[in-house]
Amino acid sequence: MPPSAKILVAGEPNVSYICSRYYRAPELIFGATNYTTNIDVWSTGCVMAELMLGQPLFPGESGIDQLVEIIKVLGTPTREQIKTMNPNYMEHKFPQIKPHPFNKIFRSRTPPEALELIARLLEYTPSRRFTPIEAMIHPFFDELRNPETRLPNGKDLPPLFNFTPLELSIRPDLIPMLVPRHAEAELSSRGIDIHNFVPVPASATRISLD
Repeated sequence: MPPSAKILVAGEPNVSYICSRYYRAPELIFGATNYTTNIDVWSTGCVMAELMLGQPLFPGESGIDQLVEIIKVLGTPTREQIKTMNPNYMEHKFPQIKPHPFNKIFRSRTPPEALELIARLLEYTPSRRFTPIEAMIHPFFDELRNPETRLPNGKDLPPLFNFTPLELSIRPDLIPMLVPRHAEAELSSRGIDIHNFVPVPASATRISLD
């Protein structure tokens, strides 16, 4: 594990001033200390949007300005949304701004599937954001599941579906959408039968903090 990585423990407070500003989740700007890895999902959405735009989606010049940039795109969060980000945040005085449609922010040729995926990653309510597994099965990535897809130079794609039993145990119900048929043989060669998959027990996936 890299030295900068941190294991998030439910109920254990953390510092809110983390993550590069342009990619900082709104709950961090609202001062939340009991956040989850959903902050990384938000950052992923910001990076994906930047790849599509060629520039940051939320180019704030300070912490507060960062929130302003987010509101200019997503609209003013409701009281309920603010509560999900930080139930202890007491200041609710924000100008009422309507969300700016993504199809007017991104280039006209941006695939609609890309806009839909970005929208699901950039939800105010942390629990409403896609999980990484849910993002991976999104139709935007269907091209990568096509066995005919090649890199721009004509070479084969790198291994994308060599999942471990632990990874497949995160959401066994999504395995049929996650693993394309042409990738089943490689998994089977490692003793992983996705049609009769037995998830790794939760007790075996816990990380010891001792």
